[in-house]
Amino acid sequence: MIYTIIAAVLIAADYITKLWAERVLTKISSIPLIENVFHLTYVENRGIAFGMFSGGRVVFIAVSIIVMAVLLIIVFKTPKDTRTVWLKGGTSLVIAGAIGNLIERLVKGYVVDFFDFRLINFPVFNVADIAVCVGVVMLLIHFLFAEDSKSE
Repeated sequence: MIYTIIAAVLIAADYITKLWAERVLTKISSIPLIENVFHLTYVENRGIAFGMFSGGRVVFIAVSIIVMAVLLIIVFKTPKDTRTVWLKGGTSLVIAGAIGNLIERLVKGYVVDFFDFRLINFPVFNVADIAVCVGVVMLLIHFLFAEDSKSE
């Protein structure tokens, strides 16, 4: 239950922050929080994974749905006593991020990104992207190190 709540909160936070970015940042383009280091910059991302592979909206939607389904199958096929925090948490985060970006892609045809780390020239991203990245790391930890551990 807690993982469902976490996912719901992340989906809501992603939606609200994207709405804010559209309403505020489209008018001014960018807000420097730390000049030349970290800005809030409005970007319409029509690709996946930080703007790579632009176009192919239908493929991105299909891949998102397939990834979510595979993750759910993995969780439910894993015996309850070996479902680690890493597996459940990672799955919740990846699915929440995928849903957040999927909603945007279905409704608008693009995803709003706005976190802009200029110091390292990192691609602009959003809350859903953070959830996916952290979730993938958690899943890697589960599959590499914790697979035989008991759940919390």
